[in-house]
Amino acid sequence: MKILIIDDERSIRNSMKEILSDEGYIVETAENGSDGLAMAAKTHYDVIFCDIKMPGMDGMEVLDKLTEEGSEAAVVMISGHGDIDTAVECIKKGAFDFIQKPLDLNRILITVKNATDKSKLVTQTRMLKKKVYGGERMVGESPAIGHIREIIEKVAPTPARVLITGGNGSGKELVARSLHELSDRASQPYIEVNCAAIPSELIESELFGHEKGSFTSAIKQHKGKFEQADGGTLFLDEIGDMSLAAQAKVLRVLQENKLSRVGSDTDIKVDVRVIAATNKDLRAEIEKGNFREDLYHRISVIVIKVPSLDERKSDIPLLVDYFVDRICTETAMPRKTFSDEAVKLLQERSWKGNIRELRNVVERLLILGDSTITAANVRDYVL
Repeated sequence: MKILIIDDERSIRNSMKEILSDEGYIVETAENGSDGLAMAAKTHYDVIFCDIKMPGMDGMEVLDKLTEEGSEAAVVMISGHGDIDTAVECIKKGAFDFIQKPLDLNRILITVKNATDKSKLVTQTRMLKKKVYGGERMVGESPAIGHIREIIEKVAPTPARVLITGGNGSGKELVARSLHELSDRASQPYIEVNCAAIPSELIESELFGHEKGSFTSAIKQHKGKFEQADGGTLFLDEIGDMSLAAQAKVLRVLQENKLSRVGSDTDIKVDVRVIAATNKDLRAEIEKGNFREDLYHRISVIVIKVPSLDERKSDIPLLVDYFVDRICTETAMPRKTFSDEAVKLLQERSWKGNIRELRNVVERLLILGDSTITAANVRDYVL
């Protein structure tokens, strides 16, 4: 945890820094509001202690600026001239807490702990809402899907790294999320990275972070995905598209559980479970010199092959019903039903785009089809 202390009294800054550093926190100080704001703009702080009475920019102005800039830090206001009205005003303006001078050691430590607990609770609540309202689930009763579920149940509680293979749109992301949600890391961050969507020159910064000024557009310090996933799970989607340079750094993190940001020589310890996915044959990529064999062996302790939709066509009726419910709920679209003949036609065609393509087709038919979607609708708008 990183803490910033903004106070014009050197003795206060030094004593608070000593106390909090002894507790294992990373502590930085600023002697005035302007310097404090400049530091907060460059670095992420979990907690900011800010004196109210300071020459130049006072603490209330600093609090206003931090709020305007969308700072996620818990701001604790401190003052030697505190009263109830001042404390109430601070809280109304968004302060996490208010402490009077002379500062009490136990009160400081309790406040920091409470700020940490609140931050964790906010993260967990955000994740829970995403699970309840935004997450999709694995649908199907075919033997292929049953086998996948069995593997997930066995592997999820272990720390084993997993490589998920399968075609585009087959549901690799759902397998990865299921592994996380059934693991002992479920309450911790789940971070996704699409390696194919990030330009090769930015992938290292995205994964490992960077320091201010490490390259032209690095205007402030940035935490990479590995740091964001600390304690939780990092899902590296389409890892086969990652550059060799980035692969070497990922390998180091997996070997040593530490990383260094771009532009820094300082090592940062991380505890991350890596789950990777690809639609490529990584063994063939190794032969071509496009993928490191040592990294392949690190990420493929367990390999899960997700079947294509053509390999599990018996699940199509269940998937159609699921997508109808989901799409109509999300878009407030009038609910429609599919005739047996329409579903049979969908089962007979080939699905190169897998489940993602089926979802798009269901949505198209809900928009263009009759109140009961017929085989004729399927022929007109799909085949």
